[in-house]
Amino acid sequence: MLTEYSTFFGAIMAGDIADFIGRRFTIIMGCGIFIVGGILETASTGLGVMVAGRLIAGFGVGFISSIVILYMSEIAPKKVRGAVVAGKYYLHGLHVYILTLIGYQFCITIGILLANCVVYATQNRRDTGSYRIPIAVQFLWAIILAIGLALLPESPRYWVKKGKLDKAAAALGRVRGQPLDSEYIQDELAEILANHEYEMSVVPQGSYLGSWMACFKGKLSQPSSNARRTTIGIFMQAMQQLTGINFIFYFGPVFFQQLGSISNPFLISLVTTLVNVLSTPASFVMVEKIGRRPLLVFGAAGMVIMQFIVGAIGATAGRNTADHPANPNATRAMIAFICLNISVFATTWGPCAWIVIGEIFPLTIRSRGVGLSTASNWFWNCIIGIITPYLVADRDDSARMGSNVFFLWGSLCCVSCKFSIFLAATWSPLLNHKQSFSPTSLFPKPRVLRLSKLTRCWRRALRAPPAIGSPTAPSPAT
Repeated sequence: MLTEYSTFFGAIMAGDIADFIGRRFTIIMGCGIFIVGGILETASTGLGVMVAGRLIAGFGVGFISSIVILYMSEIAPKKVRGAVVAGKYYLHGLHVYILTLIGYQFCITIGILLANCVVYATQNRRDTGSYRIPIAVQFLWAIILAIGLALLPESPRYWVKKGKLDKAAAALGRVRGQPLDSEYIQDELAEILANHEYEMSVVPQGSYLGSWMACFKGKLSQPSSNARRTTIGIFMQAMQQLTGINFIFYFGPVFFQQLGSISNPFLISLVTTLVNVLSTPASFVMVEKIGRRPLLVFGAAGMVIMQFIVGAIGATAGRNTADHPANPNATRAMIAFICLNISVFATTWGPCAWIVIGEIFPLTIRSRGVGLSTASNWFWNCIIGIITPYLVADRDDSARMGSNVFFLWGSLCCVSCKFSIFLAATWSPLLNHKQSFSPTSLFPKPRVLRLSKLTRCWRRALRAPPAIGSPTAPSPAT
């Protein structure tokens, strides 16, 4: 769990770095750090170098996992932002190269599948290649990601934050494929500028500590408060991890071996990752047609049902003890419902948790808000990794829960379901049914009218001489 430990701190640090040097260069730097850590891991012959490599690589993963979601949410058109981010849960490399095709979530899942394929291929090796090969293969994806970011422009919203409107317009025109003087570019840039100006008036920039405290400004009862948004982001990522999905991906082979009637647990683990990949494309349509909030509610409810069924079967016909061998048909049924549970997760909480944190934060605190939310994900990821061996290992000092652990995950999914219902009941301004978390959906009506006025002012200013590409641009009328 060394990687998750350093990834937690890397995700928190990444926000400040992204505000200082830009989103794009932060991701490229994260790739470089990850490669350095990977080299140490691959070349290690002792525990010390391996530990150092894991810690260094974790910082790189923290940078990447935190800022890629930020970068994608800032450059994606609002109408397809959910579908693009829905590709997030899969691979920290290929997703940028095929950014507009399948998205972030889908790419990470492909990465999980490929990683399991490599592990499956090296499972019978009895030399150092059993760990060197899986680690070395990761270099390819880090290189692809770094090259892809080198070919892409910086986030237009980053340049707006820095006050460089000419570069913001150039970046926006490049990602939209439109000339700088097009009405489409000027209208979108005017909206970005108006949102930023309003956010700056609500949360003025102060000291470094004050900028962090701004993430928690306001009351949870206020629909547009930063405290509410940050709380949603942190708890959303915690709830995603507490669904128990990584128990299957991290400890699947060990658990499947305990079932007694499975001859090749690595193959079953490979099947579960394949289900994850094949189920995710459905979320590309569902997040826009059904909405984020309903998917979170029904997704958690579906996982409760699937996991309780797995636990019930495992406690009865599927129980494997010396005096009660497991029923092979019951074992097959458990695997089937585990796959259904993964499918439900892949179409709901997998993508939606990342979409939410990419959309709810205003530009003034976005990098830090996304960083805190991502850090929450890695924190609970680490906790799950630490406690799970104690829960299911067949040792005298462990809980020996076996398949009963699914009752635990199902109960935690009940908490996730209640969390989603609570959001639906009392925090609806933040969770619009079929719309993305656009800034105007977060503010009361008088503030929306002010935003609309600012947008019109900026639109008139941007269309008046001097042009966007000039060193200076006029200020909007007040």
